[in-house]
Amino acid sequence: MNVPWFTVESIDETTFAISEYGHWEQVHSFLLLGENRAVLIDTGLGIGNIRSTTDRLTALPIDVLTTHVHTDHIGSHGQFERIYVHEGDRDWLVHGIQGLSLEQIRRDIGRGITINTPQGFDPAAYTPYRGEPAGLLRDGELIDLGGRFLRVYHTPGHSPGHLCFWDESRGFLFTGDLLYDKTPVYAFYPSTNPSDLVRSLARIAEIDGVRKVYGSHNTLGLGPEILLEAKRAAYYLRETELDHFGTGIHRFKGFSVQF
Repeated sequence: MNVPWFTVESIDETTFAISEYGHWEQVHSFLLLGENRAVLIDTGLGIGNIRSTTDRLTALPIDVLTTHVHTDHIGSHGQFERIYVHEGDRDWLVHGIQGLSLEQIRRDIGRGITINTPQGFDPAAYTPYRGEPAGLLRDGELIDLGGRFLRVYHTPGHSPGHLCFWDESRGFLFTGDLLYDKTPVYAFYPSTNPSDLVRSLARIAEIDGVRKVYGSHNTLGLGPEILLEAKRAAYYLRETELDHFGTGIHRFKGFSVQF
């Protein structure tokens, strides 16, 4: 289903990717339906009206689960009432993202756009969302959607409170900005932590039963073999003591990281 700005793809009958391919970041948000409620993993860039898209897909009440508080993942948080985040990123959600000026955010949101943007979008007037979350998500927490459960994994590195979500019943692992292909996963800003990111890669590589890995950028849906490569990469980066700032881009089969 194509709607203005967004491309909606059905992963299965109760799982949808809502993608923004017209922007250089190629961001994916994910709508997951249970029997009683739905969750939206991230809300994208805030260029288009993602709420009108989710309303076309479900009448269930929607909770927003935030992988991490960066502009391209919280852009439409203001369109939803119940937003959840890890404690490590709560302060960024309330007071603003550490280390990023408004000028830089506006430059990033307005560049590399390849399709027409929705009427009224003005990057020069773009203001990132700020607000109090409805609650905090904890490592190991099990989220019940009604007949469908998501396990929360705290996976810091890209941000202090970065989260992944594991849907064991379907074998779907939603990795946010911890793992995706084509462009480097980064941990080179002062607000990031390379050694934490490497530990987080090693941790998700141990999850059994993954059928598909859904990162928040670029290719939609990666095979589980990327987790084997993530495990190998984590071991290599630790053993060679490259898991710290300033060591550059490290390329592996299917993905890369930048410290």
